[in-house]
This record gives sequence, C-alpha cells and structure tokens, in this order.
Amino acid sequence: MFLENSLKGSEKKGWIEVIVGSMFSGKTEELIRRMKRAKIARQNVEIFKPQIDVRYSEEEVVSHDDNSILSTPVSTSRNILLLANDVEVVGIDEAQFFDNGIVDVCNELAKRGIRVIAAGLDMDFAGKPFGPMPALLATAEYVTKVHAICVKCGNLAHYSHRLSETDKLVLLGEKDAYEPLCRSCFMKARGN
Repeated sequence: MFLENSLKGSEKKGWIEVIVGSMFSGKTEELIRRMKRAKIARQNVEIFKPQIDVRYSEEEVVSHDDNSILSTPVSTSRNILLLANDVEVVGIDEAQFFDNGIVDVCNELAKRGIRVIAAGLDMDFAGKPFGPMPALLATAEYVTKVHAICVKCGNLAHYSHRLSETDKLVLLGEKDAYEPLCRSCFMKARGN
C-alpha cells in the first residue's frame, strides 16, 4: 500500500497555463520568462508559434521589448503533438491564431504529463472572444491576465484597437496597426 501511494505521488502531472491580454500587455514577454526559467531548471522545453507570425522572426518568438527565444513554427496545431517529443514544458505563442484543435492538443499534452504554457489574445480587434481562446481558458488550470496601458488616458487597457478600417480578422501588425485602450476609450473609438 505504501509503495502504491508513493508511486502515485511520483506520477508525471501535466497542466495548462494560459497568459492572455491585449496587444502590448506583455503576454509574449511572460511566456519567454517562464520558458527561460524552465530551461534554468534543466527541463526540456519546446516552443511553438503559428507559421503565419513572421513579424519579427521566422524562427523565434520575439516580444515587443526585443526579448526572444528559439521556436518551431507550425502550420497546424496537430503538428505540435508530432514535434513535442521528450519534453517537460511546451510553450505556445499567439495561440489565438491556431485552429480550434489547439485546445485538444494542449489537453493531450497535459494528459501526457507536460506543462503547457500558451499565450494569446483573448479578444479580437472588435472586442469579441478570439478563436479558440475561450475554450482554452476554460480548460486551463492557471490563467494570467496581463494588461497594457491605455494610450489615451493611462488606465489599464485590455482592448486591442485596430487603427485601420479593415474587418479582416487576422491582420498582423504592430503599433502602426493597433493601440491598447481601456474599455471607455475603446467604446469611444468604436463609436459606442
């Protein structure tokens, strides 16, 4: 009986952590920080990002503050399962750009005993839940919501206001295309 209980205690336990917020809130910065700490702890890590995200680098996850970490670009969420071998921690940047299968992928990795850290926008440019993020948030054990600073009034911002008129859901951009706004300034900017 004692041996059974001690073996149960040593089982590999996985979980899902999600870091969300608006653009310029530090999501990727926090993901990189956690991944680097896992490396310091001598854990095997692998970081993935959507293949479409080539804003700063094709093979690195890069924060707005120019911190970076080597990553593997993938075209679909299922590729993560194929490539996440012999790892203890998996990082996923820009999770909102993946297909809805990302939720099953994260759950499968966690079931395998892997710590999964996913970062992404929780809302799109219109203030609506973004892609697979609501389901990913619902299944995560840990959620960290980070905030930017509203460029209009200085309050905490959690909206990513698009500066152009396009209704295209995915529009990769930086400060030339988006600005972080608080609820009040976002509503004013959208004419509400």
